[in-house]
Amino acid sequence: MKIDVFVDIVCPWCRIGKQHLFQAMEQWSGEAVEVNIHAYQLDPNMPAEGVKLAKYFEKFGNPGMVKQMMDRVCEAGAQCGLHFDFNHVDHMPNTLRSHQLIKLAPAEQKLTVLDGLYEAYFTKALDVYDMDVILDVAEQAGMERADTRARLEAGEGTEAVKEDLEFARRVGIQGVPFFIINDKYALSGAQPVEAFLNAFEKVGSQTS
Repeated sequence: MKIDVFVDIVCPWCRIGKQHLFQAMEQWSGEAVEVNIHAYQLDPNMPAEGVKLAKYFEKFGNPGMVKQMMDRVCEAGAQCGLHFDFNHVDHMPNTLRSHQLIKLAPAEQKLTVLDGLYEAYFTKALDVYDMDVILDVAEQAGMERADTRARLEAGEGTEAVKEDLEFARRVGIQGVPFFIINDKYALSGAQPVEAFLNAFEKVGSQTS
């Protein structure tokens, strides 16, 4: 079974949805599941230097509404074993370079890189566009630092990111996380574990 997952690094529900997916996979006793990570940008027009988080959140309403949103994220994260610290996150970065790094990572290290980027942003309040932050994540995942820097600076992986973004636009993906199972079945949002298991059962029964 193949699952294509579209995420953005600064999307807390993407982190939660990915966690639910893998918790479902741990409970699943059917066919093996292959997960492929794809790039999506909540704001493709974000400047390279990013913006202040408070400025970005102005479009979501007053500060009270934003706090309610963040509290709900923290609660949902805690329920599935994830920690979010919005007390210190004050920057909304451009995520292109983060997605580029995931593209450059070897297949067996992509999920480790993704988790490292989530950790850097949501618990350490680091700028995941900053080259040193990106390289720290890469190195911790087992990638060679100097080689990774050279490849990032040369623009490797950028075209693959653009292909993901174009695919998402073409098929009408307007929010993430977004999951496509076996190129046929779609799930949108941070679905609960049970929803993934039900989808696995449905797909498995139709392919057996």
